[in-house]
Amino acid sequence: MLGAGSWGTTFAKVLADSARESAHARHEPLRRTVVLWGRDAAAMGHLARTHVNDRYVPGIRLPELLAATGDLGEAVAGADLVVLAVPAQSLRSQLPAVARHVAPDAVVLSLAKGLEGGTGLRMSEVVAEELGRGTGLGAEHWRARTCVLSGPNLAMEIAEEQPTASVVAAPDPALAAWVAHACRTRYFRPYTNTDVVGTEIGGVVKNVIALSVGIADGRHFGENSKASIITRGLAETTRLALALGGRIETLSGLAGMGDLVATCSSPLSRNRTAGRLLGLGKTLAEVREEMTQTAEGIKSAPAVLELARRHGVEMPITEAVVAILRERISVDELAPLLLGRELKSEGTAP
Repeated sequence: MLGAGSWGTTFAKVLADSARESAHARHEPLRRTVVLWGRDAAAMGHLARTHVNDRYVPGIRLPELLAATGDLGEAVAGADLVVLAVPAQSLRSQLPAVARHVAPDAVVLSLAKGLEGGTGLRMSEVVAEELGRGTGLGAEHWRARTCVLSGPNLAMEIAEEQPTASVVAAPDPALAAWVAHACRTRYFRPYTNTDVVGTEIGGVVKNVIALSVGIADGRHFGENSKASIITRGLAETTRLALALGGRIETLSGLAGMGDLVATCSSPLSRNRTAGRLLGLGKTLAEVREEMTQTAEGIKSAPAVLELARRHGVEMPITEAVVAILRERISVDELAPLLLGRELKSEGTAP
């Protein structure tokens, strides 16, 4: 498990709990081990001794089964499953070190929800490209072995073991099922699909829509306004996913509507919080200074807009958010920009 922030630590807990529950259900000895890696060796040493990560998941006691290390090679070498929970924009820079230690038959699971700035690549594409180069096995080898997990994944709620469902997507349904088995617990229920594109795009664009909802909240707009943004946000997310080869049923499920509703509605959402601060009049620099964790939507929004334009997909909410982030318009101009458009039929078509 690479990445010891809130989601990485929480998912490491999910994996450790799954290993314990699975062994108990089968009346077998515990065979699976889970190792959490973070770049701060001192912090990881403290986590290994105390089994708490108060910076990111305060008040949560982590399983004794969960090991922690600041040594990347120790974490990756020999692992059957390598889970990536590092920020989207720093993922590529981490992968060459992973490639030096990863087993050729390992499965990779990406938890990051973003598009790479500059290239517009989805995280599974970045993984396949970099591991393919670093291991010499080629991108196609890792494309077939890379899965993604998405859905309503507010880390603190899952760390508190509140019931949650998510989606594991992989090119091969058997591979998706294998990963789902590795992370199923009494409180975390993974479903599976083979729509990697739609699953990733749902997880990416919902962060941008959550920024818009947060801005609306900061401007004291009511529930009608926010519900309108969420609904139309789902429509433009679906348009982009379909243009890239995703499936419409994915966007109406956990990885689309489910993740969008959770991220746009919860005060635990980093992207909604960042948007709210913008709506209250703070500058982007002030927002970044105030927040302790990454709001992926801020960095992914321009890449999402560029990808949409490349494929001829109209995304007015994304366009408005990017204009605000680039300080081309003020937050006061959000409402007229969203509502002052040509009348048209409701739906997902451009």
